[in-house]
Amino acid sequence: MSVTKDVSFSLKVVINKQKTKVLFAEAESDFVDILISFLTLPLGTIVKILKKHYKDEEAPVKIGSLTSLYNGLANLDGDNFWTDGLHDVLLNPTSSFRDECLQLKLDISDSQPTKYFTCNPHHCQPIPCLSIYYDTVICGCSQIMKREVGQNMSETNGVFTINTMSFIISDDLRVLPNMMGFVQTLKDLDVTDTNGTELRNVTFGFNEIMDLLKASLQSRTPLTDIILNKSQMYGDSARTKYEPGVPLDRIDKKATPNSKKMNLKVILQKSSNKLLFAQAEDDFVDFLSCFLAIPLGGVEHLLGSNTCFKSIDNLHKSVADLISDKYLASAGTKNRLMNPKLFHGYISENFILPLNNPTLVPTYDCARGTIKFASINFVKGQGKYVRGPRMYKITDDLTVTPFCMASAISTLEYLNIPLSDIKEMEFQIGLEEALSILKASLTSTSALSDAMKINPMLMKQPKQEPYY
Repeated sequence: MSVTKDVSFSLKVVINKQKTKVLFAEAESDFVDILISFLTLPLGTIVKILKKHYKDEEAPVKIGSLTSLYNGLANLDGDNFWTDGLHDVLLNPTSSFRDECLQLKLDISDSQPTKYFTCNPHHCQPIPCLSIYYDTVICGCSQIMKREVGQNMSETNGVFTINTMSFIISDDLRVLPNMMGFVQTLKDLDVTDTNGTELRNVTFGFNEIMDLLKASLQSRTPLTDIILNKSQMYGDSARTKYEPGVPLDRIDKKATPNSKKMNLKVILQKSSNKLLFAQAEDDFVDFLSCFLAIPLGGVEHLLGSNTCFKSIDNLHKSVADLISDKYLASAGTKNRLMNPKLFHGYISENFILPLNNPTLVPTYDCARGTIKFASINFVKGQGKYVRGPRMYKITDDLTVTPFCMASAISTLEYLNIPLSDIKEMEFQIGLEEALSILKASLTSTSALSDAMKINPMLMKQPKQEPYY
């Protein structure tokens, strides 16, 4: 990986005659590896790096309700978490692809190399343990594990794709190996007229790749938006929008057989049916918190490549269906990208969403034999972040704060809503509801209303007398 942001990539781009649309681009494997790495980014990392990169913009970048969820958890006092370390873990989620991303020509994930710690091996018999957490885990010999040890990185012939390959990328991020017939490739790209097209050599650096990440989450035409600066041209037709519906038929419901439903109390205004806020216990807040750790590819897996991020959906389907295993860097690359594991410890064993929650296995070899891994001890178990039992307030855009009765009354007073105009509804959050909230959080700033199908009613307008 380059240690600076001065790395650049050259793309051959074909533009239509009217110069209003990118038909396709041709790029080498190192650029496509970065594109594929978008799928490995935890949702919290995406929010964090976009917020950092565009901090000087007049209008801050917002990704559905994820941005407000992230900001709300960031603003929670540390005493709402079981340990200070858990607060930091949520705001700086680790990808299970961290080591791969560090090998990219340009890594935008803000990753740091995985560090491994052990006790003093001279006093540990017969074989020391190994931890990925500094000063928080006690070895089997009763010593704190704080001595850092290294791991050797193996040589590869590419990060995600073979480094000799080139690829064709459509405007909406379908990716094809540049190994197909000319006519078939144009057909797959829906290119029917090449008369008057223009070929341009375009350079992508760090800023353009960050723009591409942002555009891929907000637009169906990210290449056109960036290369031709046409982001304002298409209006709402090219923007991502929330579309209800989750693919329950393809979800393995046996993956989380012991997960129990969560309670969500929703306070509504009677006259408008508008959601004012919701109340939930710590288990629901832990569930929302885990969103930040789920990689984009994991969301695609759960929602069947139908996330409302249409360009990312296409990228995910390209890896699944269009890029053969023989063009990928290793035999297990596709399976890992299609159903990625979360980094160890982020979700509970009975998490309501069927995600891969890996266990640490013995993988580190030394002169004394194989060193055993030891996991961090969460105070209340893996995936348990916020203190409880405690009630929390959640707004429609998933902002989380501790529930305060006096503050709630003050809010109603500020909105001039009398108690006679409010009502309470209670929902049981199971697998379907959990998937709906996850999907709505990606593109909607009213995630709870959209996921729970709470539609504000139009206020009745006073009858207008006709003019004569």
